[in-house]
Amino acid sequence: MKFTAQQIADYVKGIVVGNPNITVDNFAKIEEGKPGTITFLANPKYTQYIYTTKADIVLVNNTFEPTQPINTTLIKVADSYTALATLLKIVQSTKKQRKSTIDKTAVIANDATIEDNVYIGQFVVIESGAKICSNAQIYAHSFIGENTVVGEYSTIYPHVTLYHDTEIGKRCIIHAGAVIGADGFGFAHDENGTYHKIPQIGNVKLGDDVEVGANTTIDRATMGSTNIHNGVKIDNLVQIAHNVEIGKSSALAAQVGIAGSAKIGEQCVFAGQVGVAGHITIANKSIFGAQTGVASSIDKENKIWQGSPAIPVNTFRRVSVVKKQLPDLLQQHQKLLKDVEQLKNDKIILEKK
Repeated sequence: MKFTAQQIADYVKGIVVGNPNITVDNFAKIEEGKPGTITFLANPKYTQYIYTTKADIVLVNNTFEPTQPINTTLIKVADSYTALATLLKIVQSTKKQRKSTIDKTAVIANDATIEDNVYIGQFVVIESGAKICSNAQIYAHSFIGENTVVGEYSTIYPHVTLYHDTEIGKRCIIHAGAVIGADGFGFAHDENGTYHKIPQIGNVKLGDDVEVGANTTIDRATMGSTNIHNGVKIDNLVQIAHNVEIGKSSALAAQVGIAGSAKIGEQCVFAGQVGVAGHITIANKSIFGAQTGVASSIDKENKIWQGSPAIPVNTFRRVSVVKKQLPDLLQQHQKLLKDVEQLKNDKIILEKK
């Protein structure tokens, strides 16, 4: 289906700069744009391509002002990336029809509750007392443990494991291979140094609109719950330990690791490979750069941190500049030591004379 620039602008609340009647029927990256496609410019690093792209329409921020002639039609919006996401959701909803069948190979306990319009794929296992709410989707080879709840319109992709008593909210997406509700890493060692397992009798609770990436693991609580609140987005290969709490609308990139009982505030952002120590608290809207090590609590909201241990990002940048100079500084230091030693020797010789 084709849409005009004006139709798109009306939907995303934008303003057309160029031909409002130009039509598109597909998406493209700005550097690979071709006739009939729409693209976007959000990252300033790609600005050069807006002057050469063959795409017919480009979504741009309201603040964008060209410095060269542009041959494409622009749609100016408050946030081009958000506008793109809105359009992509429309495309996805028209292409991906929700299924509502139960495959004959699925193994479902007699006392499990399966509500209306549910899809259950091949070789899914649903154990006793589990509840699959209306319009949920459970794909092939997934395991839903005892008394686990999967909320309305949630999607469980292939090979997901939801241990017993796990609670999944509405409209959640759990990607392939994720494991939610495995035992937390709890052991006590005696005077002989032998480790004894501490039973993990809690569970995991996911709020509404949570997305969990492929092969991510979220451990059950020792007691109580590991809580992932509404709107949290978790990337692939993330480890969240027992009794962790993550505030609403926070985002965690790949390979983040959060140790037990850490409390993460709302709207926090963790770049790749950030590590968080256990039993600490992190203030709302905290942002952590890649590979940051958070060893102690953060009590100031809306700050950016980087480095290990974490320090304010501006300090980290200054430290990084100094690090590059360390070899030269070392040479200068060694030379100064030699010069000082020579001066001492010269002084001794003069005094003897």
